[in-house]
Amino acid sequence: MALPPIQQAKWLPADTFKNEVALVTGGGTGLGLQISRGLAELGAQVVIASRTQSNHGPFLEEAEARGWSVESLQLDVREPAQCQSLIDGIVERHGRLDHLVNNAAGNFVCPTHRLSANAWRAVLSIVLDGTFYCSKYAGRHMLKAGKGTQLNIVATYAWTGMPGVAHSASAKSGVLTLSKTLAAEWAPHGVRVNAVAPGPFTSDGAKGNLWPDDETEERIRSSVPMGRFAGKAEVAAQCLWLMGPACSYVTGDCLTIDGGLSLGAGRLFADGARPGKKDTPR
Repeated sequence: MALPPIQQAKWLPADTFKNEVALVTGGGTGLGLQISRGLAELGAQVVIASRTQSNHGPFLEEAEARGWSVESLQLDVREPAQCQSLIDGIVERHGRLDHLVNNAAGNFVCPTHRLSANAWRAVLSIVLDGTFYCSKYAGRHMLKAGKGTQLNIVATYAWTGMPGVAHSASAKSGVLTLSKTLAAEWAPHGVRVNAVAPGPFTSDGAKGNLWPDDETEERIRSSVPMGRFAGKAEVAAQCLWLMGPACSYVTGDCLTIDGGLSLGAGRLFADGARPGKKDTPR
């Protein structure tokens, strides 16, 4: 029996990424998995790569059942030689690399004065260094081909800051600036580079690291103006849109997908009401 379509981006044609090759780092879990599923459903040859290949099992099983064309590889994005070898190998096998999604990340909440040097370095190595290495080596092939898209996953605290994530905020701020720099540098050569900044979304990894208890989860949820977390598929749909031909004139942008959280959820005057004055509808 045929499996029902997942339709993460229902408005995109079914062949949006047909005959194209996409690499998604950290593509076996969380948001990376949802982006990988969407790319595969829309016709792409998808390569997922991460340090732990055992995480790739569910996607590979689904791909076999749905008839998707996928590949699973092991990669530590902190190692530039590994990044170059893996990307060169993809192009050698498939003849092209059309899309890169830099999704591999690491994060946890820790007061800055207690953050160890090793913890700081670990997060920056994965998020900032890893994004640079993959972007650089994928970019070489894309520049030669005269086309390609790169999408980087950041967060709104890259420009607002947030207590407890000095390591991740600093790394993602660097990724955001790198995205804009590469977009400006590579635009004349047909390569687009954009970013997305998701707010809280439903994820086992986020729940374990960022809101491990019900009280914290509810406090964060209540701070979102839309009153809920995003689903991974909602965020992935916007990623697919940015990578697709509908956004062929968009580069150097960062799309915020956070339900209004960065607009001032912790605003001083709730709902715009004036202190001491009853808000009477007119």
